[in-house]
Amino acid sequence: MDGRDSQSELRDRLWNDAPHDTRPDGKVMTVEAAVLEQYRLYVEMADRISARRGLANSFFLTLNTGIVTVVATFGEAAPEGTRSWLAIPLVAVLGQCAAWFYLVRSYRLLNSAKYRVVGALEERLPASPFWRAEWWALGEGADRSRYWPLAHLEKWIPVLFALLYVAGFVAMMLA
Repeated sequence: MDGRDSQSELRDRLWNDAPHDTRPDGKVMTVEAAVLEQYRLYVEMADRISARRGLANSFFLTLNTGIVTVVATFGEAAPEGTRSWLAIPLVAVLGQCAAWFYLVRSYRLLNSAKYRVVGALEERLPASPFWRAEWWALGEGADRSRYWPLAHLEKWIPVLFALLYVAGFVAMMLA
């Protein structure tokens, strides 16, 4: 989804036809108060997704840094007859790099969708701090001197580790 038409469709899917003025506990709540409460909860959920994304990146970065450190510290040229067996751990580390890449991609897509919903919720609030103000102040991610979205950087880290593993494998095979 992209552009104005998709944002319009998102708005249509976000809002119920008949707003309710009571909470599940029976207390009366104005539509404005309900929107504000849902906005607060939704932004908190988006923040939690960002935190989980950071934890996933930290886990994989630590794992791969450990693997590279162990190989660099203890790895020696493999004996002549056993080099082909190095393909097995290579496939394993490339597989986890692929999992890391797709996990980062999935979190990025999930966060993008969540913040589009935040923007639609902000249309019903008196101010739009994220959708209009902050994103505009950051140059909407297009001006690297103002802001470079983390997603543009983090997607390359698993690729770089995969290239490092392939280069190491080729070096071991040629040694």
